[in-house]
Amino acid sequence: MTASAWFQKKPKIAPSEPSDSEGGPSRMEGLWFKCDACGEILLREDFEKNLNVCPACSAHVAWPARTRLLHLCDPDTFEEFDAALEPQDPLGFSDSKKYKDRIKSTKKALGENDAFVGGVGQIDGVQVSVGAFLFEFMGGSMGSVVGEKVTRVFERAYQLKCPAIVFSASGGARMQEGIFSLMQMAKTSAAIQRFRSVRKPYLSVLLHPTTGGVAASFSWLGDVILAEPKALIGFAGPRVIEQTIRQKLPPGFQRSEFLLEHGMIDAIVQRKDLRARISSLLGLLG
Repeated sequence: MTASAWFQKKPKIAPSEPSDSEGGPSRMEGLWFKCDACGEILLREDFEKNLNVCPACSAHVAWPARTRLLHLCDPDTFEEFDAALEPQDPLGFSDSKKYKDRIKSTKKALGENDAFVGGVGQIDGVQVSVGAFLFEFMGGSMGSVVGEKVTRVFERAYQLKCPAIVFSASGGARMQEGIFSLMQMAKTSAAIQRFRSVRKPYLSVLLHPTTGGVAASFSWLGDVILAEPKALIGFAGPRVIEQTIRQKLPPGFQRSEFLLEHGMIDAIVQRKDLRARISSLLGLLG
């Protein structure tokens, strides 16, 4: 009896756990981050320590709103308000999915009630009324609850006679709420006008992206308007404008660098420098 060639023999392999391709959870999931801008692969821990900014190309990747607010404010000073407010479905809206079901699934996935977090904190000892959008919640769209929360940022600033700060990142008005959403543009703008009487600054920080009804209302009404690098800022998006006017837009159109060059914003600030810049402005204007 001749022995079989070694390569014809089937190796004895102990049964293994299902691989990632078979649906099992990966122990490496979330350990690494790949920058969409330059393709650099980074250890996620290092990336997050760098405030979600790619060290290779300085691309400013989305940063969680709560993390941003805690980093902005002095330790243990930020207090959230209005967390219990939840969106309703006044129109019984339905597209590919019922609006109430979309809200329910998004709330469950993110652990957030809506697309805005607001409260009061301190920056280098200066009390501020501050809020930030959660773009991951339905594109940061502004419905009646988001509009109410933004309005309350300015109402608290009015009552406390302190500066107001809003970080905007939104696709605009929430279409599922129709006119109730559009009314928030006037509502928030009116709150800012009332706040002006206390003669404290309103700092508006535009993140990527800030568009639609949010861009067309309170986000452009700041006493000082700051932006992060390469943020898309405008009312209608570039593609919609090109299709409407049937013309090619200039390179970088509606990016923060383009807007700074044309006098639409006051400054572009790197994320690592933003807290210090805001503190300096509060000292000058507050």
